[in-house]
Amino acid sequence: MAALPATQREVRLAAEPDGLPLPEQFRVVETPVVAPGEGEVLVRNLYFHVFATLRILIAGATRDTPFPALAPGDTLVGAAVGEVVEAPEDSGLRPGDVVSHWLGWREYAVVPVAECTRLDLTSLPDPIAHLQQGWTAYAALTRGVELRPGDTVFVSAGGSGIGSMAGQIARLLGAGRVIASTGSQEKAERLRTELGYDDVVIRGAAPLAEQLAKAAPDGIDVYVDNVGGEQLRAAVDAARPGARFVLIGALSGQLAPDGTGTTAPVELDSLPLIHKRIEIRGFSSDDFDDKAEWTERFGAWLSAGEITFPHVRIKGIERAPQTLLEVIEGRHIGAVVIEL
Repeated sequence: MAALPATQREVRLAAEPDGLPLPEQFRVVETPVVAPGEGEVLVRNLYFHVFATLRILIAGATRDTPFPALAPGDTLVGAAVGEVVEAPEDSGLRPGDVVSHWLGWREYAVVPVAECTRLDLTSLPDPIAHLQQGWTAYAALTRGVELRPGDTVFVSAGGSGIGSMAGQIARLLGAGRVIASTGSQEKAERLRTELGYDDVVIRGAAPLAEQLAKAAPDGIDVYVDNVGGEQLRAAVDAARPGARFVLIGALSGQLAPDGTGTTAPVELDSLPLIHKRIEIRGFSSDDFDDKAEWTERFGAWLSAGEITFPHVRIKGIERAPQTLLEVIEGRHIGAVVIEL
């Protein structure tokens, strides 16, 4: 094995943003590569995921969530895939094993053994595929709601890491029609041609309720909500009796330029909720530990060419801060990953 470098790079929060983050509020710094302590593993990171709701951690909105608040001087965190360099003999891990963990945004990570998961490279041989967010979409559609054959499904933020998988998964699970929302005509066209959405409503092009009524003239049965706000109101208007809503994100508030990122208020007319008997469920895939089921199904669908993993690879940790801002602005489709 090659000798370890003396130093490694990581991305730190330099200042607390007032509103959406700016490039100057991050620093790429050089730090020593340290040996792991008892019960720890040294991992050389290969890839890490850049996700828009990192703003919540920066804003300190961690109440009722498992995520840590980030203060100036802290290294950013996020899902990562890496290769074990050193591990305790009794850990069950060996040098060369490929693992996932939560200490991204750095080239080398010292991770507690209990927080490392050895990856199944049989079902998903490409390590980067383990950074997809399909599990969240799959769990939402199979645990959060029970998708039924022929359902019309509406997915907000259809170009996001979750949304870009949700429409494909809904179709494979038997949906009759899948509709997405996005922020531009260019992205809408890609969602139709590359990801198989039947129709797409565009935020800001016309009233969303009117667009959704045209896209789903018979109404929607399932709503996978990544956004909240106006899109949630439009979904209530379009809902068929007995519609099921699963709320997995609130980007309307989390990424609001004039907000703190800590709240996502929305005003809903409760009468349609009652009259249509709409079921609304807040949902987290972290509540379910049967991710192996998803990995097996996703691998089989990939091998058969029935699903794609939309993602963007950005090379170099020095580009990570700017990439985060691009993700917050919605410039990319699919998962966005830094390749180290």
